[in-house]
Amino acid sequence: MTYVVTSTCIDVKDGICQKVCPVECIYEGGRMMYIQPDECINCGICVSVCPVQAIFEDEDVPAAEQPFIAANVAFFGKDVTGWGAPGGADRNHVSPLDVPIVRDWRSV
Repeated sequence: MTYVVTSTCIDVKDGICQKVCPVECIYEGGRMMYIQPDECINCGICVSVCPVQAIFEDEDVPAAEQPFIAANVAFFGKDVTGWGAPGGADRNHVSPLDVPIVRDWRSV
């Protein structure tokens, strides 16, 4: 089990989730935040502070948001940032890039 950031974070990036994360596993992309699943300790603190209810346990992600499970993983892969598991969000791990589903997302 890990937590996943979903579509309601797109173009919001409030950042409070990142500030409260005890292991700094939430990273900033161009249009939204992403959780590095191998670094997440499943504490759920981020869920309690997210102002747009964008974060879910992977097993509880709503059907329409299922592609965001793979999107959170892909953000750290070679096709986007290539970061893998950097070991904690810091100023060197902020990216203007996003995965295609986020990059191409049309806000209503």
